[in-house]
Amino acid sequence: MKDKIKHTGAFSLIDSLVRNGTKYIFGYPGGAILPIYDELYRWEQKNLLKHILVRHEQGAAHAADGYARVTGKAGVCFATSGPGATNLVTGIATAQMDSIPLVVITGQVGSSFLGTDAFQETDIFGITLPIVKHSYLVSDVTTISRIISEAFYIAQNGRPGPVLIDIPKNLGGEEFFTSGTRLNEKSIIRYKVPRYLYRSPKYQLNLILDKIAQAKCPLLYVGGGAVSSNAFEETSVLSNYFQIPVTTTLMGKGAFDENNSLSLGMLGMHGTAYANFSVSQCDLLIAIGARFDDRVTGKLSEFAPESQTIHIDIDPAEIGKNKKPNLFLIGDIKKILAELIKIIKKRGNNAMLKNTLKWRTQILEWKQTHPLVIPNLNDSSQEVFSPQRILNILNNVAPTALITTDVGQHQMWSAQFLKCQPRKWSSSAGLGTMGYGLPAAIGNQMAFPNKLVISITGDASIQMNIQELGTISQYQLPIKILLLNNRWQGMVRQWQESFYGKRYSHSSMQAGMPDFVQLANSYGIRGKMIAPNDRIDIKQELLDEILTPGPCFIDCQITKEENCYPMVKPGKSTSEMFGVITPPNVKIASS
Repeated sequence: MKDKIKHTGAFSLIDSLVRNGTKYIFGYPGGAILPIYDELYRWEQKNLLKHILVRHEQGAAHAADGYARVTGKAGVCFATSGPGATNLVTGIATAQMDSIPLVVITGQVGSSFLGTDAFQETDIFGITLPIVKHSYLVSDVTTISRIISEAFYIAQNGRPGPVLIDIPKNLGGEEFFTSGTRLNEKSIIRYKVPRYLYRSPKYQLNLILDKIAQAKCPLLYVGGGAVSSNAFEETSVLSNYFQIPVTTTLMGKGAFDENNSLSLGMLGMHGTAYANFSVSQCDLLIAIGARFDDRVTGKLSEFAPESQTIHIDIDPAEIGKNKKPNLFLIGDIKKILAELIKIIKKRGNNAMLKNTLKWRTQILEWKQTHPLVIPNLNDSSQEVFSPQRILNILNNVAPTALITTDVGQHQMWSAQFLKCQPRKWSSSAGLGTMGYGLPAAIGNQMAFPNKLVISITGDASIQMNIQELGTISQYQLPIKILLLNNRWQGMVRQWQESFYGKRYSHSSMQAGMPDFVQLANSYGIRGKMIAPNDRIDIKQELLDEILTPGPCFIDCQITKEENCYPMVKPGKSTSEMFGVITPPNVKIASS
């Protein structure tokens, strides 16, 4: 019989986090979570894990999210009760919408005070029910180890998502005896938790391959699920074997090599013209880890109207939710595609390439006649740069960087012009959260301290969580912040111009705008403004700033009224775009 060992709830919590592979915790202390932070102090003294102090709890959730996106592992964040917990809500919802694994731990008032409206008591369990994958309110200190391990399993398996654990303050300091056996995620599957075991019937796999072999205009539509399952190689093999063009969603960026000639880039509201034309005219649409979001489909009834649809996803709830497929498979995308590839290799001899030659030729023609374009501004006579040009140059000088973005025009331009590698793209897609990019970059950099991380933002978005410059400064994270500054809420202004008669109601950010260079300097971060003159070389300027050690804040003055095109008007078919005709005085973006 094993000797019993006495531990506190806080010890059990931190021990369980470490046993489940936690290296970094992003958080902010407060009264109800102080027993946990006291225990954390001891573990940090032993270098067993590291806590990153953010300047706002929303930053903690986004940083944990950014860590999860680039590693594929659950990000962990802490906050105290009341406003600390409610400040996490936007970050939790962001992760839920984009299927990002988080383990969110909040302090709560003592068990005896629950329901009494005690100081900083808030029912965060109830508040977050619609925006989490699962949640717990801990009532028994002896269950903490199991709950933590179970949370990691649930967050990371099946369709990933955030799991909330609310822990009353008294449980942190409460002592209890254990048998010495402590759990981790691998051992938790012995308990009654979802197993996420889906098997693909062989006859369905063969049916799918038959459909692909018969198609004359096939198209792969790849979403974030392919990234979550790390199905990069399998997606590439499937596409290259059958020579099927690939278009990705905003969440799917990096799932397929965007330098490959079969890549069509992003589809949807601000997708490439050739991706949207391809969707409108394909005869077989193969949706992989995608959910037919409204920003992708436009008018749903006219999305891929002439096509049969195959839908592969791990979440049964997504099958037929928006568009009814002709065939579907439920399960882990990487495993399903691997099974398909095995059958392909057994079949051998791909005879369909001749059938699809005309289709691929048509797509090549669309690429040539409707490319992404860069306004050709004359630097010697202009006071601003085109954002498209800046991002196209950035793509060339930093092709392997980890990229985070905020939300708005700069996000869409980044998606259009930056060709990201697998798990090197972090952007709030489903919720569209302004203020996401800067703290997400912190998570990226902690995950990969020796890699280049660039946070691309706008002058409106950056001010949502600009206090996280303090976190970057404290830990001297070498993040490069690229501000595309047009002095507007850019996408709001574009919609007001296009759909609201140019009535620019409260979308200008000019009045009250700080001097970003001085602001960065005040945080101890190198700041620099880049504006055109007759001597500046924007490529060299960006390269110099990127290669200089340490964090930097680059304020790029861009065209104030530049719009993000192509654009699909809400409620219209994806083939009904405006801004796709190549205007005069432009050059084609280099591939």
